[in-house]
Amino acid sequence: MKKILFVCHGNICRSPMAEFVMKKLVADAGREDEFEIASAATSTEEIGNSVYPPARRKLAEHGIGCAGKTARQLTRRDYDYYDLLIAMDHNNIRNMHRMLGGDPENKIHLLLDFTDRAGYEVADPWYTGNFDATYRDVVDGCSELLKQL
Repeated sequence: MKKILFVCHGNICRSPMAEFVMKKLVADAGREDEFEIASAATSTEEIGNSVYPPARRKLAEHGIGCAGKTARQLTRRDYDYYDLLIAMDHNNIRNMHRMLGGDPENKIHLLLDFTDRAGYEVADPWYTGNFDATYRDVVDGCSELLKQL
């Protein structure tokens, strides 16, 4: 079983969007038994909070639910448990390296590195308000990631 953890700053927008989009893609492909998928934050700012309402609405527009998801922080144990830790931006990567003491097993990657836009970041709707762009980035990244797995 492949275990994937999506990570962003607060775990209320981008990483839960990626978590639930990936779960839907995996389910639609009939491969649910091959994956364990979750998400986490690098910060403590939103711990315990639900998915941000505009992110929840964007997922719902595409028939994707995220009920019951609350933000949690990344832990050192996550590095040992998960096969892939997928960041939404370069700041997430830096914070993950700091929090986890590096990446000796090369498990940490940017989501868009699995696409033809390697090195690019998933659009951050917290600052832009553009949840359409974020959703497109997440679907693109998760679709390509699934193809490679």
